[in-house]
Amino acid sequence: MTSNGTMSALPNDSNFTIVINQSWFIPFDIINILSPTLAILLSLVFISLIIFDKTCHTVSMILVFNSLVAQLFTASVLLWMVISTFINDLYQRYYRYSYCTFQGYISYVAVAGLFYSYFLQAIYRYLIVVYPTQPVWQSTKFQCFLIIGKWIVSFLYAFPHLFTGKIIYHVNDQICQMPLHLSIIAVYNIIYIYLIPMNGIMFIYFKLIRYVKEMNKHVTPANTLLRVQRELKMVRRIVVIVFILLVFGSPYATFTFMGFFAHPPKYHFRIANTFCQIALPLITIALFKFTDPLRISLMGLINRQRN
Repeated sequence: MTSNGTMSALPNDSNFTIVINQSWFIPFDIINILSPTLAILLSLVFISLIIFDKTCHTVSMILVFNSLVAQLFTASVLLWMVISTFINDLYQRYYRYSYCTFQGYISYVAVAGLFYSYFLQAIYRYLIVVYPTQPVWQSTKFQCFLIIGKWIVSFLYAFPHLFTGKIIYHVNDQICQMPLHLSIIAVYNIIYIYLIPMNGIMFIYFKLIRYVKEMNKHVTPANTLLRVQRELKMVRRIVVIVFILLVFGSPYATFTFMGFFAHPPKYHFRIANTFCQIALPLITIALFKFTDPLRISLMGLINRQRN
C-alpha cells in the first residue's frame, strides 16, 4: 500500500501493466451510480404521466416523450457502464471484459439519440412558426417518422466506431471508449454528435428571433404573434437544456481538444464522465420544469392524492 493507493497488475495477456487503485475511485463510482439512477427514476415517472394522462397526448408531447426515452436510455447505459467500473474497482480487476466494446458502442448511440431528440423538438417548433399552412409536416405520422429515423441513424452512425476497432479498453479509467486523439473517426464523432444538432438548434433559435422581429415590423394579428412568441420561448428552453449539457460536458470537450495535440491527463474519462453523469438528472428536471402540460399533469395528480 502506498499513499496513492494499491498497486495492481493486469493478467498475462495485458503484459503486466501496473495500475494504481486510487482511494477516490469508489466514492466517485458511487456518485456516478446515484446520478443516473435518479435520472432513470425521474424519467420513468414523467414517461408514465405522458402515457396515462390523455391531455399529454399531443404531437409536441410525443417529442417530449422521445426526449425522456432518450434520457432514460442514456442514463441506463451510463449506469450499466459505471456499475461495471465499480465492480472492477472494488475487486481490483483490470482487464477487458467481454461486453466492453459493445458497451462503448451503445454509449455513443445513446448520446447521439439524446442530442438529436432536442434537435427534433426545435425543428418541430420551427415548422409550426414558419410553415403553419403545412399540416402534414406537423402531423403525428411525420414526427413519428422523424423519431424512428433518428434512432435508426443513431445506431448506424456508430458502426465505424465498432468495426474499425477504435473502441478500446482504457485500463486506468476501467472503460471502453475511443481514445481522445486526432483521427478521422474522432472528427466524424464530434461533427455528428455535437456540431450538427447543437448548431442546428442555435440556427433555429436565431432564425425564429429574426422572424419575430420581422413580424413586429408589420401589422400582424395578435394571436399569430403570441403563438410565434410562445414557440420561440419553447426553443429558448431547449437551448437552456442543451447549454446545461454543454457546461457539464465541457471537461470532456476540453480533454478531447487536448487529445488532438497532447496526451490528456490520467483518469480523464473518470473525471469527464462524472460531470456527464451529474448532468443527467438536471436536464431531466429542466425538461419537466419547461414542459407545462407535464408539470400541470403532475400537480393535478398530487392534488388528487391529497384530496
